[in-house]
Amino acid sequence: MNAPQLQWETQRVFLAVLRTGSLSAAARALGIAQATARRRIDALEHSVGTSLFVRSPAGLMPTDTARDLVAHAESMALAAEAFARAASAQASEAGGTVRVTASQLLGVEVLPPMLRALREASPGLALELSVSNRMEDLALQEADVAVRIRRPTEATVVTRHVGDLRVGLYATEALLAKGTPRSLDDLGRYPLIGPDRNLTELTFLGQQGLACSLASSVVRTDCHLAQFAALRAGLGIGVCANQLARQHGLVQVLPGEVAFRVDIWVAMHHDLRRVRRVVQVFDGLTRALQQYLE
Repeated sequence: MNAPQLQWETQRVFLAVLRTGSLSAAARALGIAQATARRRIDALEHSVGTSLFVRSPAGLMPTDTARDLVAHAESMALAAEAFARAASAQASEAGGTVRVTASQLLGVEVLPPMLRALREASPGLALELSVSNRMEDLALQEADVAVRIRRPTEATVVTRHVGDLRVGLYATEALLAKGTPRSLDDLGRYPLIGPDRNLTELTFLGQQGLACSLASSVVRTDCHLAQFAALRAGLGIGVCANQLARQHGLVQVLPGEVAFRVDIWVAMHHDLRRVRRVVQVFDGLTRALQQYLE
């Protein structure tokens, strides 16, 4: 095995080209010259003895060999990121980098003020916020602290239930000025906002008695942020947490017929309990979310 194949900088360029589709975009993302990116790809192709990319009108397309190597390169990227976070400060120090992951809605609408308070209390703290509905793996240290809407099941994870989002149907006052549904059967006559292709969410909402109504939704999207934006814009009646609805002056619809709770959990890897900055973020988010959800 040749040396270039073992160098993380070479594999980092390979992964960046895969993600961006071109040498120029990969070089910009990594802050290196395009010629440097080209040399590293050439070196990697030489070490594996085959081409990894082919040129096309859409950019550089990965070969089958490149696709086979993706998982290995991504594992190295995760390990490198975890190494950088671990090396950013001593375990006993409050400063350093902590990576927090949360769903789109929580990460954008709920967590930022809480993270600001954490930074004000510890100015040496640097925060990476991964906002995604994909649950990052704490066991693989894809993130240090996770805020999740269902209980983490990994054996190596410390969890804390911080409360519940109280969810119902909501709309703007302006929309309801044109008429208010009196029953679930009546709901189908009004504009609704709901999921698009997320079968898990469609099934769950169907269990809440909304299946027939959601089938005629006028706005359909699986992005919770887009649903919430459409709701605030007055496009229709949609599902929303009571805590968020209060912040934005939304009015509850059919409170006696549609109401359910969604658990919120904060989690961290068991081995990080000795790392002060991670514990500080875990405890700080736990307290802030408990207050928010009460």
